[in-house]
Amino acid sequence: MGQLAAGLKTMQQSLIRTVSAVRDNADSIYTGAGEISAGSSDLSSRTEQQASALEETAASMEQLTATVRQNTDNARQATGLAKTASETARKGGRVVDNVVNTMNDIAESSEKIVDITSVIDGIAFQTNILALNAAVEAARAGEQGRGFAVVAGEVRTLASRSAQAAKEIKVLIENSVSRIDTGSTQVREAGETMKEIVNAVTRVTDIMGEIASASDEQSKGIEQVAQAVSEMDSVTQQNASLVEEWPTLGN
Repeated sequence: MGQLAAGLKTMQQSLIRTVSAVRDNADSIYTGAGEISAGSSDLSSRTEQQASALEETAASMEQLTATVRQNTDNARQATGLAKTASETARKGGRVVDNVVNTMNDIAESSEKIVDITSVIDGIAFQTNILALNAAVEAARAGEQGRGFAVVAGEVRTLASRSAQAAKEIKVLIENSVSRIDTGSTQVREAGETMKEIVNAVTRVTDIMGEIASASDEQSKGIEQVAQAVSEMDSVTQQNASLVEEWPTLGN
């Protein structure tokens, strides 16, 4: 009986130790489960926040992509307008060159007219001298030369008028030539300005073309980033769903 009692006591003590160990392990498991549950809740909250942030980022990237596309279209339209303006400026430059050539031709013709009026003036001067000599000879002839003297006087008057008209024409043409020279200078300056405009518009066209090309590349890059963000958002949403299921699985 004494041995049996001792064995029972030993078994009782062993059972107490086992129950105590099981209780300690259960407490540890309960504590760990609580920590896992808290961590799971925190992870779930953070994952949801990340998913929300990625969703907003994806929406912003879509808006940015649309804006860049619009900028690309605007740049292309501006390039087309700049090319049209460049061609118009070139046409204007050619018109100015034609005007300059025409004014030069007019100036040359006017100078020839001046030379012709100088010849007319010389002829009128010679005619005036001849008429004067004829009047002198008619005076010497007396009655017989009176009619000739009248004709010589008329010729002299016409010669004087021709000389005066030639001088006036010469003055007018010289004034016209002077104005034509001034106009030619102004037109040449306008032509140079048109060339500068053409060069400037050409540079603008080149720059707008580069901007359009860069915007196109930027648009493609942003689309790739937007696609990547969208995929990240999808993965994060899946992770958030899995994290939300953990507490249920734990229970």
